Amino acid sequence: IVICAAICLVAANVVEVEKRSEDVRPDGFNAQVSLTDGSARSESGDVHGNINGNFEWISPEGEHIRVDYVADENGYQPKSDVLPTPPPTPDAILAALKWIEANPSKE
Repeated sequence: IVICAAICLVAANVVEVEKRSEDVRPDGFNAQVSLTDGSARSESGDVHGNINGNFEWISPEGEHIRVDYVADENGYQPKSDVLPTPPPTPDAILAALKWIEANPSKE
């Protein structure tokens, strides 16, 4: 019974590829893959090395997580509701920056 239970447990955790496609051309590429566990990746790139894409999965808590990104001359730029964001800049700092901009150093 223990062996049958172990085999069923392993079989229940098997993740398979549902869809996979790759198209590589002289002017860029497109690639996609999706798995039976809800994970997926999709990206496209151009001749200049710029890439637009996304990846997603289901967290252990059952939440759907998705990250969209651009990778170009400005670096890797991810966007997602799950990524941390900085706190807002305090008003005193914003006022100081405006003063510095309006009163540049004479040196």
